[in-house]
Amino acid sequence: MKTIFLCMASLAITTPAFAQNNANFEGPKVGVILGYDTTNFEYQYDDDDDASYSIHESKAGLLYGVTAGYDFALGSNAIFGIEAEASDSTAKFSARDLLYDGDKLSLMADRDLYVGARIGVAVTPTMLLYAKGGYTNARMKLRYSYAGDSASVGDNLDGYRVGGGAEFTSGTHFARVEYRYSDYGKYTYREDGIILDTDTKVSHHQVAVTGGLRF
Repeated sequence: MKTIFLCMASLAITTPAFAQNNANFEGPKVGVILGYDTTNFEYQYDDDDDASYSIHESKAGLLYGVTAGYDFALGSNAIFGIEAEASDSTAKFSARDLLYDGDKLSLMADRDLYVGARIGVAVTPTMLLYAKGGYTNARMKLRYSYAGDSASVGDNLDGYRVGGGAEFTSGTHFARVEYRYSDYGKYTYREDGIILDTDTKVSHHQVAVTGGLRF
């Protein structure tokens, strides 16, 4: 990701100005998001007898949400923006016979809140290339069942998001296509003041298409 930002900065310095390209990308924006989400689930279990069990699975789902932001002009063709997003995904993971024959573990993605920044270069009056990064907070639901008994935990996971894409503008309308990666690290939750480790890790790979209005 560092390389992407360096390339963007280099372009901002070396690319000649094309009649104030970034003027078409300035100001507030709102839009709707639709895309493809892959939720990656990693589970590692180690018992007291030095036995271990691990799974690495990816499940696909529909990504949807809304976004809003504001872009500022930097020089003649560079843009710096701030943005916020609320999204959700239909991705769901289930695994059986993990610890005992007949048990089941399910993980469901829920709402995802993001706030971050982006920097971009207007390579033409209607096309912007950009990189982005920021903080994301996702809601996950974990459920375990065995022999008729079940327990579930819903919690918020803190993580980071990086990505990049291209934005196109036409008058007061804009559209963008971007790839982003979100990592939430190891999933832990608090119970009776004690932090418990679930031995799971969660991340997202997403391709999103956004369409909206610029004011």
